Amino acid sequence: MYRLTIHTQFAAAHNLINYQGDCENLHGHNWKVEVTVAARELDKAGLGVDFKILKKETNRVLDQLDHKYLNELSPFRDLSPSSENIARHLFEQLGAVFNTDNLTVEKVNVWESDYACASYSAN
Repeated sequence: MYRLTIHTQFAAAHNLINYQGDCENLHGHNWKVEVTVAARELDKAGLGVDFKILKKETNRVLDQLDHKYLNELSPFRDLSPSSENIARHLFEQLGAVFNTDNLTVEKVNVWESDYACASYSAN
């Protein structure tokens, strides 16, 4: 199995729902995002997926979140936009684009700071 990972980022504001503390207040992050896909086989060029395509499609999904107030977006109207829930949302959105017989989204990491990361994977 081949694994490919890209790093990208987005900035957005949110406030956590049902949280007792400062993060219940409106605040923002410059989130770093890592997306890992797994490919069973390589194509004729020796690639599992072109990094350009992986990054382009990931950024297309992130554009829906970038410089937005996440609590107002449909995926998070009734769900706290925590890093954990953002990771799951991105995993599902990218799975709809990339999951094939040969390629699967394996894991999405969402870093809300240099020291704090949440991950979502299928297992």
